[in-house]
Amino acid sequence: MRVWSAEAGDDSHPLIVLIHGAMDRSASMLMLSRRLDARCRVLRYDRRGYGRSADDAGPFDMTGQVADLVELLAGRRAVLFGHSYGGNVAMAAAAQHGDLVRGVAIYESPMPWEPFWPRHTGGTPANQTPADAAEAFMRRLIGDERWLALPDRTRFSRRSEGLALAGELADLRAHRPWEAADVKVPLIVGVGSLARERYQDGMAIIAGEVPGAQLVRLEGCGHNAPATDPDQVFRELLEPLLVQLDIA
Repeated sequence: MRVWSAEAGDDSHPLIVLIHGAMDRSASMLMLSRRLDARCRVLRYDRRGYGRSADDAGPFDMTGQVADLVELLAGRRAVLFGHSYGGNVAMAAAAQHGDLVRGVAIYESPMPWEPFWPRHTGGTPANQTPADAAEAFMRRLIGDERWLALPDRTRFSRRSEGLALAGELADLRAHRPWEAADVKVPLIVGVGSLARERYQDGMAIIAGEVPGAQLVRLEGCGHNAPATDPDQVFRELLEPLLVQLDIA
């Protein structure tokens, strides 16, 4: 297995997989995992190029992301929850391997292949190294003060993840990762009330294109809600999906 993973909860319970976004790692899903492991077997993993899978040299494209997930499933059917880029991994897996996916919930997944999506978001500008792009991403995410307060080792580690960031976002721009018509499982699409306009528009498009999908607006939540508001994400996104799938 090329990526690090961990599982919690009774292995006789239904499986749910939590998939993190760009410049993140599975640790951000830990509090959400703890709200699920009484009723589910919960699998978290560090996607290739991040955290404890940082030594993975790629490629950082959707083909590899889906392959990693399918390998982790090992033939088991699962509910998938994806945050940001992780939502596209979940959607692509559902489109390509519907036999392995019971249902999907996503939260604020980027759609840079669409014409309305701003071309300047994420990725690596021509005059910027992947490491500098990673640092810029982190500064936008947590602010300059928190970034500068991080230990040197942590900042070095996060900068080294720029290769994964640049690769996966360039691939998203160049290749549509999934088609709505191919997603034939129950789907709940989440967006925070504090989301940027592109996420508001994008999540509405996804919910409108996938038959039977439900759009849920999380009041008071921003882009990092799975880490900052795990109770609300569980209550308003994941619990309704589990109920719909008869997972009590």
